[in-house]
Amino acid sequence: MSNVKQRARIARVRRIQHGLAALAATRAQDHVDALENNEERLKQMRLALSAAAGPCIGADLAGRAELATRLEAAREGLAKTIAGAKRAVALREQARIGARRDQESAEQLEARAASAAARKQDRRAAALFRPRPRTQIKGEAK
Repeated sequence: MSNVKQRARIARVRRIQHGLAALAATRAQDHVDALENNEERLKQMRLALSAAAGPCIGADLAGRAELATRLEAAREGLAKTIAGAKRAVALREQARIGARRDQESAEQLEARAASAAARKQDRRAAALFRPRPRTQIKGEAK
């Protein structure tokens, strides 16, 4: 029975490890999604800086151009961060898959240990059973 308990404990640990790995993968993907959302917002802000039709002040144009340049620089820097975050997502997903594989193998070992223990218990019970010889009751024919 200690083998069954040990395998059950290992299976519980593997389930927890898989849950933690899945959580880390989800968080990494959420981070990528947030970064991509920020990149899209920077793009929309940059597009909103287009010059208005008609006459405008030079200082206003210069300020818009500088802001547009800064927004583009931020987007380019964010692209590198997004690429790194996507690599982290791939690594976390691989870790999650490995943890799931370990969990499934631990569950299979637990099931095998439980069935082996049940078979062993059945064999012991069968070994203890001895059929009694029938006794004859008076008046019965052989």
